[in-house]
Amino acid sequence: MDRCGRGAAHCLDGVHMRFKGLDLNLLVAFDALMTTRSVSRSAERLNLSQPAMSAALARLRDYFSDELLVLQGKRMHPTVFADELTLQVRESLLTLETMLSRSPHFDPATTQRNFRIVTSDYVLTSLIVPLVSMLAEEAPCIRIDCGMPQPGSVQELEDGKIDLTITPEYVIGGNHLSYVLYTEPQVVAGWSGNPAIADGAISEQAFFEAEHVAVVLGGGTTLSYADRQLELMGHKRKIMATAAFFTAVPWLLEGTMRLAVMHSRLARQLVGRFAITTAPMPFAIPAMKQMLSFHPGRKDDTGLTWLRAKIEAIANTAA
Repeated sequence: MDRCGRGAAHCLDGVHMRFKGLDLNLLVAFDALMTTRSVSRSAERLNLSQPAMSAALARLRDYFSDELLVLQGKRMHPTVFADELTLQVRESLLTLETMLSRSPHFDPATTQRNFRIVTSDYVLTSLIVPLVSMLAEEAPCIRIDCGMPQPGSVQELEDGKIDLTITPEYVIGGNHLSYVLYTEPQVVAGWSGNPAIADGAISEQAFFEAEHVAVVLGGGTTLSYADRQLELMGHKRKIMATAAFFTAVPWLLEGTMRLAVMHSRLARQLVGRFAITTAPMPFAIPAMKQMLSFHPGRKDDTGLTWLRAKIEAIANTAA
């Protein structure tokens, strides 16, 4: 047990809940099997032995009178029935999790909730870091698990595997609730020794004549908000270096004549820590809408509602 009373492992052999003869813990195993299409990887996912997961699959096959997973070549594939059942099982697990997490007396000082948040490293720096600092005092047993957006993040949100995402408006999609957490202008950033930006201003001509550092997301497949907007406006920068993370940009600016377009909140945090300075964009560019999204099934989740309010307060304070 840790200081908040958590056990070390998740196990199907804990409390056994039954409904019409089915051990409901087997639904967790079913979800893992349909996600990984592998007995061994499902066992690792649930901290079980491979024989225990094989036994769970056997019990599921017996209950539903269907093979559920069949070996084709070297891979396992779900049957038609298993495919049809997967979404219903995931929605049921999400509903059950939400029901069990609800309480008319939610107490952040004692709750042991784990919240899973997907967002960029820039939001992690500007919002989640102060959130974690605040939770250490107000809610010491709440755990925050953060991850970067991935191609499957929207589906994970819909499956209830993510509690909320904080992403630009153009990134969101799928069947979930979302609202504008805050809007944010972009600024030009550069080394403090760069004469093109040293006086806190830059011309449009100088901006496009300069070499730039850009952030490219999703393994190099997704433009950042700034470059997406510039592309829509018919502009193109001279990109001479790219990074996969927003927080890596200052390292690529110091000691060079290169420029970058940066979120204003991140820029405020980095100026002073690095030898960089900023200037307003030399032409109009729409402010970015940062959206907070969560599953509709979580709208009455008192714990998640409390957490969202804390994030909103930090976002408003940092504006």
